[in-house]
Amino acid sequence: MLPETRTAPLTTIAELGQHEGQAITLRCWLYNLRSSGKLLFPTFRDGTGTVQGIVPKAAVPEQVFETLKSLTLESSLTVTGRVRADVRAPSGFEIDVDDVNVGQRIPEETPYPIQLKEAGVDFLMEHRHLWLRTPRQSAILRVRATIMRAAAEYFDVHGYFRTDPPILTPNACEGTSELFEMDYFGDDKAYLTQSGQLYIEATAMALGKVYSFGPTFRAEKSKTRRHLTEFWMIEPEVTYMDLDGLMDLAEAFLTHIVSRVLETHRGDLKVIGKDVAKLEAVVAPSKFPRLTYDEAHAMLLDAHERGLLPAAHVYGDDFGSPDETYISSQFEKPVMVHRYPAAVKAFYMQPDPLDATKALCVDVLAPEGYGEIIGGSQRVDDYELLKSRIEEHDLPMAAFQWYLDLRKYGSVPHSGFGMGIERCVAWICGLEHVRETIPFPRTLNRIYP
Repeated sequence: MLPETRTAPLTTIAELGQHEGQAITLRCWLYNLRSSGKLLFPTFRDGTGTVQGIVPKAAVPEQVFETLKSLTLESSLTVTGRVRADVRAPSGFEIDVDDVNVGQRIPEETPYPIQLKEAGVDFLMEHRHLWLRTPRQSAILRVRATIMRAAAEYFDVHGYFRTDPPILTPNACEGTSELFEMDYFGDDKAYLTQSGQLYIEATAMALGKVYSFGPTFRAEKSKTRRHLTEFWMIEPEVTYMDLDGLMDLAEAFLTHIVSRVLETHRGDLKVIGKDVAKLEAVVAPSKFPRLTYDEAHAMLLDAHERGLLPAAHVYGDDFGSPDETYISSQFEKPVMVHRYPAAVKAFYMQPDPLDATKALCVDVLAPEGYGEIIGGSQRVDDYELLKSRIEEHDLPMAAFQWYLDLRKYGSVPHSGFGMGIERCVAWICGLEHVRETIPFPRTLNRIYP
């Protein structure tokens, strides 16, 4: 290891534009290395992006040239050089390298497992801890971080209080068939939460406007590209809000998130391969389209009759992934489908006063065929109705007594929704599979690394 001598200011690849024409220092890793005779083209990465270096043999000490020429991929190093604008470069800049100091050189006999060539998904998932270093995966994680920050930011600046529900719960929102069960001291059972909703309904009655943000778990044995067993959910809950107000909230919330991503991650979206014009359409001034369940059902029947869907949707059934994919693919903006049949929805959803067979609920389907990213409803606020719903769903009354208390002491109309961060990331980044949306995905068949 060479001693690090640094005379130029330390910066990051993302900040190179602030140092055009200046000498800088980067702490980074060697992502790639090409050579052309007496000219080296190393590519460096530092977590904020990648940049190409230029190293003419005649312009640097021989030791610097030979050190770089023999360096192995993913070796760590400190680079000193001068920033030069170049419109041909992906980042818009290149570095004329002056000096390098190697932190760790990976031995040639044990090369970095992920080389710059095609690799199978199973191999990449087995090496997820290393796959994260590639430009595309790093870009996805940077976008994810901004989505999470923007999601919390929206509620923070609009007067919501973050209240954290428990991860261990004695009951479920919609039954326990899809929950991870564990022993909890003696004969008691506990479950990993599938939603914080019931608990933030309680904090909403104390604070008015609240949200929760944390990990949730589903033991659903699904292998689809949209499902994870562990994922992150943000859930607002608001007193004195009806379904129309909830749909307005979801629209403003999603528009804010997409706007923040476009402000800061156009370069990352280009690396990922996402067409930003499709995101620009989302934030363009106009309302999100809204369809009733009946209107969406008619759309699906028409698609089937025209041979665009293999099976006809059955009225009264919930929408499956192919149905959601088709509906959402017909719009440039997220589409809101509301007032589903109450029979296929959760026990806590308020019935429509104009048609008690329908629930005052909404699913927000992302455009480009990405399906549901938000699900929400106006909640039942009447004690006797909620009690009868719990009985109809054969849920343990004792476990929900505290939830019924919310309707016994000062009940008011209230509404809320949940948005899974990973599905939002998949849509905004244009990803084929949700496994790329989280650093270490947990699926039906994977819990390593």
